Amino acid sequence: MFHLIVNVCLAAAPSDCAPVLLPAGDAATRHQCMSRMQRIADDWLDGRPQLRGDSPDCVDNADLPAAPLTELRPGIHAFLGDPVQMEQSPDGRIANLGVIEGRDSLAVIDAGVSRAQGQAMYVAIRRMTDKPISHLVLTHMHPDHVLGAEVMAEAGATIVAHHAMSNGLQYRAGTYLENLQRLFPPSEWIGTGVALPRMGVTDRDGIDLGGRPIRLQAWPSAHTDNDLTALDVTTGTFFTGDLVFRGLTPVVDGSLSGWLSWLQGDPADGARLIVPGHGEPTADWALAHQPQEDFLKALAEAARSRIAQGIPMSKAVPMIANDLKSFATSWNSFDMTVARDATAAYKELEWE
Repeated sequence: MFHLIVNVCLAAAPSDCAPVLLPAGDAATRHQCMSRMQRIADDWLDGRPQLRGDSPDCVDNADLPAAPLTELRPGIHAFLGDPVQMEQSPDGRIANLGVIEGRDSLAVIDAGVSRAQGQAMYVAIRRMTDKPISHLVLTHMHPDHVLGAEVMAEAGATIVAHHAMSNGLQYRAGTYLENLQRLFPPSEWIGTGVALPRMGVTDRDGIDLGGRPIRLQAWPSAHTDNDLTALDVTTGTFFTGDLVFRGLTPVVDGSLSGWLSWLQGDPADGARLIVPGHGEPTADWALAHQPQEDFLKALAEAARSRIAQGIPMSKAVPMIANDLKSFATSWNSFDMTVARDATAAYKELEWE
C-alpha cells in the first residue's frame, strides 16, 4: 500500500514542518496514489490557513514510521505507552491504545496524543490488514487518548464515545492543543486537531466488526465525567481506559467517590484480560485494580481528615500530599500528580 504524505509547515514559522499522512490518498500502487495526490492535499489544507503544504509524495507503507503493536490475544493488538505524565515524556505517547480485528472491519481503542501518533498507529494497522477501520472508540476526553482521532476519522471510522465527552472535549480543546505545543517540538504536533464523536453512548451499547461483538459501557462520573469501557466478547479483553491506572499515579478529574464505587463493583465481570489506560495488561482483576483502590481510599481518608480538622484547602493540600507519601515509591510521576489529586479530593469531599 502507498500513502499520501504532505510536508506541512506552520504559516507563521515556515521552518517548522512535519510529514502529514492523508488516508484519503491510500492506493495499491504509487501511480494510483500520485494521480490524485495534489487534489487531496489541496482539499485537506483548505480551511487550515495556519498551515502550508508542499512536496506531496506517495510513499510505500514499509518506508514510514509505525507504532509498535503487541498482539495480546488473537485479533487484539495494543500500543503500550510509557506510564509517566506527559511532561516527563519526549512525545506524549503515554497511553495504551488498542486495535480489535473482526471479520469485516477493525475498531481502534483510543487514538493517541497527536496526529503524528495517530499516523503511526494507522501505518501499523495497514501493515497488518487492509480491512476498513469502521470505529474509533474513545474511552474519555483526555488529550493523550484523543488528539490522534482525526487520522482515523479521515480513514472512515465512526468516532464513538460517552455521550458527555463531546461537550467536555470542546470546552478543553484549546487548552489541550496549547499544552501539546508547549510540551513538545512542532514535529510532534503539526496538523493535530480535534475530532468530535459522532456516536454517543448513554448507557450500554455495542458495535460488531463482523462476527466480533464489542460491548460498550458508559459509566457515571469517576476518573472523568465521560468514561467509556469496551469489552471484546470473543476474547474477554476489557479496555478500561483510565478507569484503571497501573504504574502511573491515578489522576482524579471526575469524582473520587464515584471512582471508588466503580472499583468496588464488578466492572470486569467476564473479562479474561484487562488492558488499563496506562501500564501493563493483566489477566488478574485484583492485581489490576487493588493498588489503585488502596491509593484512592487513602486519598479520600486523608482529605476527609483534614476537612474535619477545619483546615482550609490552601494549607490542607500539602498536608494531604504528605499523608500519602508512603505511596510515592509505588507510582510513577507521583510528586507531580498527588497535589492535583489532593485538590480535587478536597473540593469534592468538603461538600459531603
